[in-house]
Amino acid sequence: MARQKHSQVAQEIFQAFANGCANGSITDVQATMREVLGMAVEQMLKGELDAHLGYSKSSQGEKQTADRRNGYSCKTVKTNLGETVIDVPRDRDGSFEPKLLGTYKTDLCGIDNKIYSLYGMGMSQADIAKTISEIYNCDISQAMVSCIIARLTPVVQEWRNRKLESVYAVVYVDCIYVSMNSQEPSQPASKHAVYVIMGITMEGKKDILGLWIDSTESKSKWLNILDSLKERGVEDIFFMCMDGVSGLEEGVKTIFPNTVVQRCIVHIMRNSLEFIPTKAYKAFCDSIKTVYSAVDRETAMQNFQKFKELWGKKYPGAVKCWERNLEGILQLFNYPSAIRKLIYTTNAIESTNSSLRKVTKKGAFESSDAVYRALYLRILTLKEKWDKSRVQNWTTIKNELLQLPLTKERMEKLVFKS
Repeated sequence: MARQKHSQVAQEIFQAFANGCANGSITDVQATMREVLGMAVEQMLKGELDAHLGYSKSSQGEKQTADRRNGYSCKTVKTNLGETVIDVPRDRDGSFEPKLLGTYKTDLCGIDNKIYSLYGMGMSQADIAKTISEIYNCDISQAMVSCIIARLTPVVQEWRNRKLESVYAVVYVDCIYVSMNSQEPSQPASKHAVYVIMGITMEGKKDILGLWIDSTESKSKWLNILDSLKERGVEDIFFMCMDGVSGLEEGVKTIFPNTVVQRCIVHIMRNSLEFIPTKAYKAFCDSIKTVYSAVDRETAMQNFQKFKELWGKKYPGAVKCWERNLEGILQLFNYPSAIRKLIYTTNAIESTNSSLRKVTKKGAFESSDAVYRALYLRILTLKEKWDKSRVQNWTTIKNELLQLPLTKERMEKLVFKS
């Protein structure tokens, strides 16, 4: 590979550094570079003020404005080379707002965004402060990290209230629990339910539709949440997958009457395994799998009879779990295989919740806003990955939705609306 050729300007700057730091260290070079960077920023700010006022400092002609220069103010800014002090020009009437370095901005290296990214990965505020300080050679305290993260509150609030898509192919609902400090100092921290809703858009992309916090999980709270989705623009949901919150299915129908509610197979499995000794787990799971993974409804019913005969007398509690939910399981066979695979379990949201727990396991949060901020930043990292691809077999699923009597007319309105 040919050697890189440096510009004349770069060579002259380097020569000036070499002459000034001939007997110095790398630290001396960095200090000089910080100073040069500060000078460059100052010149750019002066240029911005010239443009704002409409004349340069040396201009002798008639001015188009009564506003004038009004000296400088000192500001310590953070750069990739460390902290440096610069002189920020001011105008007399205070209308000058530099784009390069706003009135309250002190960060020229994107430290705020790096803090958000690290916090979204589950790093503690203390560890973030230590890491940023070491990398950027500047003093960042844990309190400063906390203040920077707190600035996200209005952003998160806007995200939680944003307009949503009018139609979703599938919506998954689930709860995770987080520890929050009590408002009373004498009271211990307690667990609170975080309601999470994930949607699959009509483009086959995953998205978190919202987060809500309450003291516990309840049917009434879920119904309030679903009602709020309608207020935010959701008109139709083809399928909704959930665990067994009592009475919720009927409630969903009052808000989205055309929505099919599907009970999660995995939740039923977990409930039934509470009645099974560990040594029998595999055999029991293999036996019931022949029911929900059968090729058709008739075969599923035949396999369920065999399942009952095999396990009913020995573990009646476990079999009862499946008997009570049999209609919901057989409902799956009303749909083609690709759709069935998409809705038979809430694993999609469960894996997401597992990722969200990486930022909630650090200890008790001081408020619900703190919980929302941490989860929001984690969701942003997940969404970067989700936006790059669609759910598996989406083309097949889309075609099945166009042929399924339940969704055919609704799909045609979306696909052929032009």
